Amino acid sequence: MKRWKLRKTSVFLSHFHQIGSLSSLVHIKNENPPFCLGFCSSSSSSSLRSSRRISKKPGKGNGKKYEFRNIVDALTLFNQMAHASPRPCVVEFNKLLGAVVRMEHYAIVVSLCKQMELLGIAHDAYTLNILMNCFCRSHRVDFGFSLLGKTLKLGYRPNLVIFSTLIKGFCIKGKVAQAARLLIEMVLSGFHPDLHIYTIMITGHCKIGDSTGALRMLREMEERGFRPDIVAYTAVIDGLCKSNFLTEALDLVSEMKGKGIQPDAVTYTALIRGMCSSGRWSEVNRLLNEMEAKNLKPNAVTYNILVDGLCKEGKISGALGVVEMMARKGIQPNVITYSELINGYCLQNEIDEARKVFDSMVNHGCEPNAFSYNIMINGYCKTKRIDEALKLFHEMTQKGPAPDTVTYTTLMGGMFLVGRLSVAEELFEDMRSCGQAPNLTTYSVLLDGLCKHGRVDLALELFHDMQNGEVEPYIVHYNIILDGIIEAGHFKAARKLFSHIFLFGLKPSLPTYNIMIKGLCKEGQPEKAYGLFRKMEEEDCFLNNISYNIIIRGFLERSVVSRAMEILHEMVNKGFSADASTAVMLVDLLSTNEEHQSTYEISPAL
Repeated sequence: MKRWKLRKTSVFLSHFHQIGSLSSLVHIKNENPPFCLGFCSSSSSSSLRSSRRISKKPGKGNGKKYEFRNIVDALTLFNQMAHASPRPCVVEFNKLLGAVVRMEHYAIVVSLCKQMELLGIAHDAYTLNILMNCFCRSHRVDFGFSLLGKTLKLGYRPNLVIFSTLIKGFCIKGKVAQAARLLIEMVLSGFHPDLHIYTIMITGHCKIGDSTGALRMLREMEERGFRPDIVAYTAVIDGLCKSNFLTEALDLVSEMKGKGIQPDAVTYTALIRGMCSSGRWSEVNRLLNEMEAKNLKPNAVTYNILVDGLCKEGKISGALGVVEMMARKGIQPNVITYSELINGYCLQNEIDEARKVFDSMVNHGCEPNAFSYNIMINGYCKTKRIDEALKLFHEMTQKGPAPDTVTYTTLMGGMFLVGRLSVAEELFEDMRSCGQAPNLTTYSVLLDGLCKHGRVDLALELFHDMQNGEVEPYIVHYNIILDGIIEAGHFKAARKLFSHIFLFGLKPSLPTYNIMIKGLCKEGQPEKAYGLFRKMEEEDCFLNNISYNIIIRGFLERSVVSRAMEILHEMVNKGFSADASTAVMLVDLLSTNEEHQSTYEISPAL
């Protein structure tokens, strides 16, 4: 069972070793330890030696921009440049690295930078900026900061590019609060945010679902004299739509038009996504007609949103109609289109129909990607057709695309669903050995599966490893563990863990409070549960139907009928009603006690 333990080695570092096989294609030697030891450690002698070689004045390049058909071509050219005599200046290497960045092979860029250092090719400020950008885009902003320390030691002053790169790195990881603090630090250092940085912050707020924060950044831009462009406006509009603030999104469109900025196809697509998500199909039609009137043609993204929206509402025939419309307009359905149709059938539990679409993709010249496979595997898992899910998984491992974190997480969820814990454990180990990092959803699935199968001990072990590792638990993980501990009867441990939530700077959510109230009631302490019940309102965590039903049952189970009835009437006045479990207890109460029949009126609650 030790395989559930988290490994301390960074998954990103493991990619470095994988790059060795690519490097060998062009005979690039890589005999040194992982790059972080050379790039990020200011104490290592190799780092100090390399720092003396770093050029502070970039040389002149030949002016051409590199573009490559594939990564092997880029590595081949790097090898030729590295062994040329005379060797090209660092500017040429920077342009090559920039081309590889555009191909999104960030880990390979890091490896190539290491090779440059080993070959004695001096890094300049641009090389370091490229490297920092790759760290941040690879969700390793911590390495980016380590590199910043080295940059400062080499005598380079931080510039706007460095600050914007690190701010973007935080936003990519969803750590917008840290990005905001760095923004303040940037201003204190004498730099003022530009339009690009504000747009990064807006996108960061939208990424974590904080559309009001994005709107606040937009207003701050204006207060500081910037004129938001179509990109900034569209980012906020998209965020508002995703948060279901559709009225506010439409108001912002009107404001934008009033300032002479006309919505483009991307803006309309964001609005259409919002309207589809809310089932406002008349608004969708209006927006499509408006696009047509302005000669803004819907593209594959727009049509895919329509297909997705219709599929999620169970309107498969309508979605198929949209696909036919795409074909008539000369827009070929792509892998996303087919994947959304597959998902639509899976949502209706029509798994065999979904498989037909999956198999037909290749016939239409469209290879399924990991997303397509994951949807199909999820469909099989949800319907407990685990062997078929595993067959698809093995197909991925043999001919590609490579299974990703979602693939493994989905399969592990399926294994827990059918009680195959040992297979789930093997998948977890296989996932990590293949360099796929467990994410927050992975841990949610693992913790939930272990708790539901009575392995709270293993769940707690995994949870503590999360606290000490790189993936910090969110409140949802605390909720899963609290629920598991309470179901196992470990009430004291649950209370202790609940107090730790505040120590880790988290705020209990509505489910957290409901779980704890349930636990206190099960422990036979309804009065303490009632105290927490009232504290929720003080903490601006508003009671819901579940909260009321839990506390009412808690008092009924202890035969404190008067308090239960008091809360029952409060619940009814707030528009809530008794659920099935509470209703059974109330009916039993009335049927066994005539005095209660005459004293309490409970019919409005049922």
